[in-house]
Amino acid sequence: MPTPLGALGPRRLEVIRGRDIYAGRGAVKPSRSKRRKAVAARPAARPLEVPATKAAKRVIKIEGGVTLQDLAKRMGVKATEVLFKLIGLGMQGVNINSTLDPDTAKIVAAEFQYEVIDTATTEEDMIAAAERKVDEVEADVVIRPPVVTIMGHVDHGKTSLLDYIQKTKIAAGEAGGITQHIGSYYVETARGPVVFLDTPGHEAFTAMRARGAQVTDLVVLVVAADDGVMPQTIEAISHARAANVPIVVALNKMDKEGAQPDRVKRQLADQNLLPEDWGGETIVCPVSAVTGEGVDNLLEMIALQAEVLELKANPKRPARGVVIEAYLDRGRGAVANVLVKDGTIHPGDFLVAGEAFGKIRALAAENGKPVKEAGPSRVVEVLGLSEVPMAGDAVNVVADAKQAQAIAESRTQKAAKAAGGPQRLSLEDFVKQKMQEGGPQDLNLVIKSDVQGSAEALAGALARLSTDEVKVNVLQSSVGGITESDVMLAAASRAIIIGFNVRPTGKARKMAETEKVDIRFYNIIYDALDDVKKAMSGLLKPTIQEVFLGRADVRQVFNISKVGTVAGCVVSEGKITRSALVRLLRDQVQVWEGRIASLKRFKDDAREVLQSYECGIGLEGYNDIKPGDVIEAFERREVAQTIA
Repeated sequence: MPTPLGALGPRRLEVIRGRDIYAGRGAVKPSRSKRRKAVAARPAARPLEVPATKAAKRVIKIEGGVTLQDLAKRMGVKATEVLFKLIGLGMQGVNINSTLDPDTAKIVAAEFQYEVIDTATTEEDMIAAAERKVDEVEADVVIRPPVVTIMGHVDHGKTSLLDYIQKTKIAAGEAGGITQHIGSYYVETARGPVVFLDTPGHEAFTAMRARGAQVTDLVVLVVAADDGVMPQTIEAISHARAANVPIVVALNKMDKEGAQPDRVKRQLADQNLLPEDWGGETIVCPVSAVTGEGVDNLLEMIALQAEVLELKANPKRPARGVVIEAYLDRGRGAVANVLVKDGTIHPGDFLVAGEAFGKIRALAAENGKPVKEAGPSRVVEVLGLSEVPMAGDAVNVVADAKQAQAIAESRTQKAAKAAGGPQRLSLEDFVKQKMQEGGPQDLNLVIKSDVQGSAEALAGALARLSTDEVKVNVLQSSVGGITESDVMLAAASRAIIIGFNVRPTGKARKMAETEKVDIRFYNIIYDALDDVKKAMSGLLKPTIQEVFLGRADVRQVFNISKVGTVAGCVVSEGKITRSALVRLLRDQVQVWEGRIASLKRFKDDAREVLQSYECGIGLEGYNDIKPGDVIEAFERREVAQTIA
């Protein structure tokens, strides 16, 4: 701290003051003219140079995407400036926390004289770089056998037909083999080999397609000549059409006395499968799995259809394929049944199957015997993977273990990102997608109704809403409750389910939540049409969301004087609350909707009754309750608008 002047004493103070006051008094100030000459004699000051940003510093590298805030920071500008620039470019629904795709980032960065380079490596690039380099010669490309899946209604003879083919047409050298070991049949015909996949119904077929796997080249639709087209037959047609796979119809049980092939052909024509002998394009082969009548002709027609498809593969390139099914064996570890679609697979190859990878320890053929290689359209059992892959996962043979692990880890990271974001397609998402992408859009629908007339009317009315910008595709229109099969079809096709006076059955609701499939319920046909119209025009503004609370099964019905009908129930799922809205379902069809008049546990009023407990429920103004009915409780909540 400086010493105060008063503390220095009188003599020292006087000297300091004298020096401060009189110092410099004798200096002579230069005249104004001399000062001007001195300034003119000085060298001219050089202008201030702002160093230009190097070109290398004006390049921003991103991997797949970048947040608006991060991009602004790396360009050295305010996030609000970038935001206003994007809005000026016509981008809607964006904020400073939004993630920009590479194309958008490049456009907005160019406005600030920056260049954006996307350094993300696609999975296809990684696989192409990891595969062994093979000079592909046109002469190496060969015709591969078709892969055929058999579908149809239960008890129409799918298994019997496969059994007959297995016993009489099994490929030479594999006679006596248990082909059910991995669910495939390799059959030799007069026109070449055919591979049959024995899948447990169209659910497995669609589950694989939901993962992006196009396994089947051809579908054989088995229809009983004495029974005709049934609900599962229609479902199988819908699944095959959604996968864009040709259909060959096997008209089975022609040996029975009640066979009516013309009636079945008429039913097929109603499903837009017009037989060739009626002037259509659908191949219909009358067969009998008991006598073998027409089986040879069916196999020849399949091979003929395969020739039209021109199925080709190169057996000399690294193998590519699809996982048909996989499981964990206690003695052998992870086991995957793989369909080879192209190339050839060998023991010792390094393999990537979905998120699993490893070196192939052993290969086994359809009969369980070890093999040294497997070419196109063959199904083999693969041992040596790090974990159990999922049905429908892509399979690739790569050059070494390091690259196999890198691709598997990339897929794991991609799956984790996908799990974090919404995957479902709702009408709201469709509007947002339409606004962002522009151009023609497809709106896929699955329609379920309580009666056939309503299903046909709704399907026709929705299909007629198609415009040049939006095409409405009705993948399936049928009668009955919403099943797990319907949910799987919707999940595989990114479709929305429209339920008209019907509800989900069994585990369908939980599956829809897991698969993130949007199910819309209506009891007025014009409401459904209005919602779809608004979605197509971008005007849909949802404000009400229905939340499922629980369901109770009616065990007994009691008629009480002065009270009315009371249903003795057991809560089978969730809970029933006194203030909830309820609907009465009979055979999965809604017969009434309203409020609860009374909710009791024994003789006491109850606010809510939880799962597995008994209760008595009275419905407000409704008494036509029967044992076996289901009372479903729900509430409607207002939600904020989600469309930007």
